[in-house]
Amino acid sequence: MTETNTMPTIALVDDDRNILTSVSIALEAEGYKVETYTDGASALDGLLARPPQLAIFDIKMPRMDGMELLRRLRQKSDIPVIFLTSKDEEIDELFGLKMGADDFITKPFSQRLLVERVRAVLRRASSREAVAATGGSAPKPGAAQLARSLERGQLVMDQERHTCTWKGEPVTLTVTEFLILHSLAQRPGVVKSRDALMDAAYDEQVYVDDRTIDSHIKRLRKKFKMVDTDFDMIETLYGVGYRFREAA
Repeated sequence: MTETNTMPTIALVDDDRNILTSVSIALEAEGYKVETYTDGASALDGLLARPPQLAIFDIKMPRMDGMELLRRLRQKSDIPVIFLTSKDEEIDELFGLKMGADDFITKPFSQRLLVERVRAVLRRASSREAVAATGGSAPKPGAAQLARSLERGQLVMDQERHTCTWKGEPVTLTVTEFLILHSLAQRPGVVKSRDALMDAAYDEQVYVDDRTIDSHIKRLRKKFKMVDTDFDMIETLYGVGYRFREAA
């Protein structure tokens, strides 16, 4: 008997009971089943015993923090993971992504944004599973454009595997960063307004301001400069938007 109509289960791990309550309400309102844990140690046992379709971890927690929880989880499971963090330090994000996190959301965050990121990560996980089930065959036509590898000079992006390389070196990106960069790189030289980039990275029901896009662009540049200090392919046109430079 199949369970195609069953909504995914989301595991939520946070020692802040207010966040557990508010996020649970938001996710359950969308039809998801939510299982909550107040610390990493108890969460690890539950995640392995009853694997959800996606897990959301706070980083700062007693007994076992989110990073250690992810490290131990990845030894036995590839459940998609989104981190909630109150810190805005690049090293934490890079470390977490390299360990296998799928996305980061910085506190404070809107419930709409969280729900949209959950949807995006679940879509990507389902796409990966579909490709694996068919032995790596091509995706359905409707997803063909995004699923193909995108190559722009030294930049290579694979939407299906969510991988990005620059000059052959991997660059770890969140879901949002990947979607923004993919939108820019699809048409080098063409200016994309902040509104256009919001449309590419967020559901139409999610409202973010210009500074959110600017922050993502700043973080994208930092990540590429960690691989190549001369990286300058993302240009700012003040008052207009951003564009991916055309190859010389």
